[in-house]
Amino acid sequence: MTELIKVTYHNDRPAVSARALHEFLDVKTAYKDWFPRMCEYGFTEGQDFCSFLSESTGGRPAQDAILTIDMAKELCMLQRNEKGKEARQYFIQLEKDWNSPEKVMARALQIADRKINCLELENAKQAQLLSEYEPKVQYMDKILESRGTLATKQIAADYGLTAQQLNAILHEAGIQYKVNKQWLLYRKHMGLGYTKSITIPITRADGTPDTTMHTQWTQKGRLMIHNLLESKGIIAEMDKPAHETPPQ
Repeated sequence: MTELIKVTYHNDRPAVSARALHEFLDVKTAYKDWFPRMCEYGFTEGQDFCSFLSESTGGRPAQDAILTIDMAKELCMLQRNEKGKEARQYFIQLEKDWNSPEKVMARALQIADRKINCLELENAKQAQLLSEYEPKVQYMDKILESRGTLATKQIAADYGLTAQQLNAILHEAGIQYKVNKQWLLYRKHMGLGYTKSITIPITRADGTPDTTMHTQWTQKGRLMIHNLLESKGIIAEMDKPAHETPPQ
């Protein structure tokens, strides 16, 4: 179909510029007077047309509007001339083409493609986020899936620390204090299931058998330590991104 008037698309539907229609219809009245008068025939802004400013040939903004095809057809009828009849027939044929099964199917496929592309993009974003957080999730899973208790030295090793360094951090954070070579929790942290004291048999230098108390961390306590260290920027070794080997 020969294009009599340039057709654009607004909200995924065919539309036409009011100025382009005014020019084609060869209306003698100036556009600034003609269009407001046409709107008085019961057309609604935002429903039948949308006003906007376009750039005129002189470089100054010019008032224009995007018309629905239905409104454009009615404006053509109001002109009551051959140009109006020709434009109206053009818009009727345009609508027939737009609503043909082939065009409807083509649009449906385009919409489906856009949705697929959006989903693929969203999936890619989610995959990236998961890949970025995967090490952290792995370490958390490791904590939550573990059973039993661990010595401070074992937990410290997960962060590249010594037991002495980790104990010092926990002491500075007001979590534990030392009594007779054993680290004990401050009262506010007691009863929360963070630690278990175990009795270890020892032999004194003179050969006398004895026992000593040793504090070990439960998995709940290990999780508390993990959150504390992470808040201080101390990341578990398995959470750290792998670094490329520097070139030789």
